[in-house]
Amino acid sequence: MGTSDVNPALAHSDLPHGLPDFASISDDDFLPAFREAMSSQRAEVEKIADDPDAPTFANTIEALELSGRDLARASGIFFNLVGPDTNPKRNEISQELSTLLTDHANAIAMNPRLFARISTLHAHADDLDLTEPQRRLLDSRYREAIRAGAGLDDAGQEEMRTISSRLAYLTTTFSQMVLDDTNDSAVLVSDEADVQGMSRGAIASARRAAADAGHDSGYLVSLELPTSQSVVSELHDAATRRRVFDASVGRCSRGNEFDTRETVLEIVRLRARRAELLGYRDHAEYVIAEQTAPDPAAVDDLLGELVTAAMRAGSTELASLTEFAHADDPDAEITASDYTYWLARQRKSSSEIDLDGFADYCELDTVITDGVFYAAGQLYGLSFRERADLHAYHPDVRIWEVFDERGTSIGLFLGDYFARPSKRGGAWMNNIVDQSTVLSAQPIIVNVLNVPKPDEGSPALLSIDQLTTLFHEFGHALHGLLSTVDYPSQSGTSVPRDFVEFPSQVNEMWALHPDVLAHYARHHETGAPIPSELADAARANAGADTAHGTIEYLAASVLDLAWHRLSTAQADDIDDVEAFEADALREAGIGTELIPPRYRTAYFNHIFGGGYSAGYYSYIWSEVLDAETEQWFLAEGGLRRENGKRFADSTLSRGDSVDPLAAHEKLIGRKPEVEPLMRRRGLVAAS
Repeated sequence: MGTSDVNPALAHSDLPHGLPDFASISDDDFLPAFREAMSSQRAEVEKIADDPDAPTFANTIEALELSGRDLARASGIFFNLVGPDTNPKRNEISQELSTLLTDHANAIAMNPRLFARISTLHAHADDLDLTEPQRRLLDSRYREAIRAGAGLDDAGQEEMRTISSRLAYLTTTFSQMVLDDTNDSAVLVSDEADVQGMSRGAIASARRAAADAGHDSGYLVSLELPTSQSVVSELHDAATRRRVFDASVGRCSRGNEFDTRETVLEIVRLRARRAELLGYRDHAEYVIAEQTAPDPAAVDDLLGELVTAAMRAGSTELASLTEFAHADDPDAEITASDYTYWLARQRKSSSEIDLDGFADYCELDTVITDGVFYAAGQLYGLSFRERADLHAYHPDVRIWEVFDERGTSIGLFLGDYFARPSKRGGAWMNNIVDQSTVLSAQPIIVNVLNVPKPDEGSPALLSIDQLTTLFHEFGHALHGLLSTVDYPSQSGTSVPRDFVEFPSQVNEMWALHPDVLAHYARHHETGAPIPSELADAARANAGADTAHGTIEYLAASVLDLAWHRLSTAQADDIDDVEAFEADALREAGIGTELIPPRYRTAYFNHIFGGGYSAGYYSYIWSEVLDAETEQWFLAEGGLRRENGKRFADSTLSRGDSVDPLAAHEKLIGRKPEVEPLMRRRGLVAAS
C-alpha cells in the first residue's frame, strides 16, 4: 500500500466509468483491502439489522443490496486478474479469500436479526406494492438466506458454515491444479515434420512457447481446456496426435501434485451433504431449484431425447468416416485420437472450396472493428472508440469506450484476446463494474479469449471456431453493456445459469451472416474481399454440426448430473473416479471410447472449479432458446435496428429484473420448442 490512507484497491478512480488504476495497485494491497471492505459491510449490515424502525423494502432489502460497495470494487478488480493473469502470489490470495469471503457471506445470510426482517417482508410481500424488479430482489434475498442455512438450527448452521468454507477452498484449489497441470502437460515436439498440418501462425507460436519454456529447440504444443484439442484435428502425424490426445485426457489424474481425484470426491460428498441439510434430495435438485428448468426430471428428459438421437447420428457418422478413411488409407484405424482429424479431412473433401484459406480473411483487429462492433452498431446503435490513453491490467489488453446511438458513453469494453501461461484456458466474460441506475454506475466489461499470439509484425488470423468464440463472448459483453436495471445484483448476466448462455449463443449467428461477413472479411495481405464461394463454404461448414461434437458435450452434461445426483450415502461409497465416470456414461447410453466427454472428471473445471455444478446442461438448454431466436431474427429481416431494439428491450437490458423465460416467450410469441435445435444439430432424421 502506498503513503495514502486509502488502499489503492478501494480508492475512487477518476478514470472513465471508474476504471481501476491498475498501475497503482499491487498484489500486497488486496488482502488488506478485502479485510477492510468486509469489516465495512459487516458494520452496514449490523446497522440494517438493528434498525428500530419496522422493516421496509427500502430500509432492509434495498439497504442490503447497496451495502458492500468497497467489497464489490475490490472483488471486481482482483477476480478479474486471477483468471486472465494469475501468479503464485495471486493464487495464494485467492485461496485465502475463498474461505474469508464465504465466511463473510454466511455471517450476513445467517444473521438472525437481519433474517427476521427479510422474513417479515417476504411473508407480506403481496401487501408491499413492489415493482417486479423489487419483488424479485426480495424473493432472491429470502431464498439466498434460506439456502445459506438461515432457517436451520444452531447445529445445522454450524455444519453449513464448515461445509461452505471447505467447498470454497476445494473449488479454488481444483481450478488452480487444472491450470497448473494443463500447463505442465504441454507436449514438446522435436521435429518440425511432426507438427505439419498446423497453421504457420500456430507453428510459430509453438516454437516461441518452447523457447519461453527454456527449451533450446522444438515446438511446445499447449493444451486447451476441453478434451478435444483443435490441433489434433490438424496434425498429420498420427503419433503426435496420440501424444497430444493422451496428454489431454490424462490431465489431473497422473498421480502427481496436481492430481484432483481426491479433491473431486470430497467436493461431491460435501455438496451432497449440504443439499441433504437443506432438505433437497441431492445437489442437482438444490441447484436446479434456482434455474429456469422446472426440475431435474425436465433436464433428464431433454438430455435423454438428445442422447438417443445423437448416438444414432454418431453411428451413421462413424460408418461414413470409416469408409472415407479406408478409401484414403486401407490400413487407417480410427481411434479416439484420430476421430477429429479424419472428420476434418472428410468435411474438407466434401467441399469443392479449400477452407484452409478462410483464416486469411479473418484478421483479428479487422474482425473486431468491422465485424463484431459493426454488428453491434447495426443492431443496437452502439459505437466504439479505442482508448489508447487508458491502461488495463496487462499490456495485451485493449480498451474501448462504448457509446449509444445518442452519443452518450454507456461503459467500457476491455478485450484480452491472446493466450499466455498466466491465463487459464477457455474464453469468458467478466464484469469489473456492474451497471446500476440506483448507483449511477455504468458497466466495465471484459472479454477473455486464448488466441495464440502471433510473432511481432504478423497478423492474428482466426479459425472459424475462434471467430465464433469471439462473437459468442461479445454476446455476453452486450448483455452487460446494454443493461439498464436499478440494482447491481440484477444487472447484465446476473440471470439463471441455464439462461445466461442464451444471449451469447444468439450473437454467434452474426459471425458468418452475409451482411456482417462482407463487411469484415478481407484478405489480410491484399485487402481483397472474401470470394462468395469461400464465404458460402464457411457457412455450410459451420452449420454442419457433427455428431461427435454433440456426443462429447452431452457426455459431459450427463457426467455432471451423475456426480450431483448422488445422496450422501452414495457419495461416501465412491472411491474410484474413473470407474464411476465409465459406469455413469454407460448407464446413460453414451459411453463410447471413441468420443470421451468434452471434459473428463479430473479436469472438469466448469463443475468442480466454476459455477456450473449440476448446470453444464445449461448450454444445450439455452440453445433451445437460441435456435428459436435465430429463426425469429431471420424471419423479421435479420440485421435490422428494429430487431436489435426489440431483443435488447426484452432481454439484454433487463438482466434478472424480470422473469427471463417470460420475456423470451413475449419476444417470439409462444413457449420455446426443441424442434429448431434438433434440426440445427442434424438430429431430426436420426430421432
